[in-house]
Amino acid sequence: MDPLSLSFCSTVSTRPPIPLPLSPPPSPPRVLSIRNDEKPQTITSTTKRSSQDRLKCPIITSNTKKRVRKSVKIDRLLLSMIFNAFDDIINKFIDPPIRDSVNPRHVLLDNFYPVDELPPTDCEVSAGMLPSCLDGVYVRNGPNPQFLPRGPYHLFDGDGMLHAIRIFKGKATLCSRYVKTNKYKIEKDAGFPMIPNVLSGFNGLTASVARMAVATLRVLAGHFDPSKGIGSANTSLAFFGNKLYALGESDLPYAVKLAPDGDIITLGRHDFHGKLSMRMTAHPKIDPVTKEAFGFRYSPISPFLTFFRFNEKGEKQADVPIFSMRTPCFLHDFAITKSYAIFSENQLKMDLFGNGPLIKADLREVPRVGVIRRDAKDESKMKWFEVSGWNILHTINAWEEDGGDTVVMVATNILSIEHLLERMDLMHASVEKLRINIKTGMVTRHPLSARNLEYIYCGIADQTPKISGVVKLDMALSEVQHQECIVACRMFGSGYFGGEPFFVAKELDNPDADEDDGYIVSLVHNENTGESRFLVMDAKSPTLEIVCVVKLPHRVPYGFHGLFVKENIKSARARE
Repeated sequence: MDPLSLSFCSTVSTRPPIPLPLSPPPSPPRVLSIRNDEKPQTITSTTKRSSQDRLKCPIITSNTKKRVRKSVKIDRLLLSMIFNAFDDIINKFIDPPIRDSVNPRHVLLDNFYPVDELPPTDCEVSAGMLPSCLDGVYVRNGPNPQFLPRGPYHLFDGDGMLHAIRIFKGKATLCSRYVKTNKYKIEKDAGFPMIPNVLSGFNGLTASVARMAVATLRVLAGHFDPSKGIGSANTSLAFFGNKLYALGESDLPYAVKLAPDGDIITLGRHDFHGKLSMRMTAHPKIDPVTKEAFGFRYSPISPFLTFFRFNEKGEKQADVPIFSMRTPCFLHDFAITKSYAIFSENQLKMDLFGNGPLIKADLREVPRVGVIRRDAKDESKMKWFEVSGWNILHTINAWEEDGGDTVVMVATNILSIEHLLERMDLMHASVEKLRINIKTGMVTRHPLSARNLEYIYCGIADQTPKISGVVKLDMALSEVQHQECIVACRMFGSGYFGGEPFFVAKELDNPDADEDDGYIVSLVHNENTGESRFLVMDAKSPTLEIVCVVKLPHRVPYGFHGLFVKENIKSARARE
């Protein structure tokens, strides 16, 4: 299997969550201090003054400075109270959180409820032993709002928090830290949420205009600078150019460092020396041979898609704008092969000032797949192919056949795309293989499993992103023998739910090793006891046997994507 684009999976059932009340929102916080960097005006003159003239000049004393700072603090506090009152009016009367998908009392239930940060803390290995090949750090990203929402809130909107399991010589430590984004720091200093949520804050023309107006007034008042970023970096992680990044597609990457003691340090927002603007996908692809990284950004204005790459040193190359994409769509992931990049123009459309949510399905439009050479300087030779019903969320793998004339992509196709953001409990995903002959235009596709799956070491989920077990797929069985390709399965048990399973090879640099020669790791939570565990499973075992259980000292909320960083790589990064 070509390793250019591997990922993981989940499935869904229709069991609705039980609505439970949230804790009462905190009382409106007080702004304790506001720094004022403006210096009081000073008066200078080139003429010699008499002592009487000097007595008439204003004298700037420390008391005067204190009065100025106090006045500025009161003014900004007053403005904050006014803006917060406008927010409350919008949240209560213009756009209240009525829909379950944006109702905090529905979204933040059980293990979705946010947790505090945790410094590096020793963990108990409660069963088995940690394999030596796992010396390193497993880091998982996910949403964890630092303040309880005052209005609509979608699961995908929370502040990014990284949970790192550091493993060394059979011992483990856990650390949970927020990604210190510009949004996080602004709102932490203010003591309340300030920046509108991307997915839940723009619901129809009236709500969008109202929230944009309040945000603009905050910007004009100097409360925050949107050019420094408003994203949450809450989706995934990527390692390229010898740097580790926390990613969310509404902003630029944030560089992070894993300290030797297991702590997580945010280094800052990274624009690659001014060459990367606005935002970047949370799912860049790294070629393990050339060490190049490939990414893109999508936009509600033309060009709706922009493709770019980074060389092996992590230096960003020139943008390739794609003007042939017809409409702005929610393009979450893509794929690369040895020669091509593959994009899917799906039925999830963005409409900032339309009627309803910012992103919604347009089932009238036929999806397309675009293929462009990954070293292209422009889109002049890009080709688009219509693929009815093709709405992918995550790509799993991609490669070339027939001497490069055919591209093959394996991805999770969302069969009920209209439920992706609004009713994830009704979402049905199918792992499918798509084959496109670039020369003839012939397109074929077929499912690899009858199960409702989303990745390759796949999670079986009752409510995305919660999963109740893990399966292993052998894609050859489906294509060659036309049979179910699930070859191994492990269920977590009643009341246990995990997150995305991650495969770690025993010998990462051995090209002759079996594809399943390694371990599957996952964070699992017991909803009966409120405790979280780190599981290590044998990927070769037909039952995905659990070889180690690590009891965590801190509850880890359900999240999104993770990454394993080997000890030698982590140590090199920590010394920078």
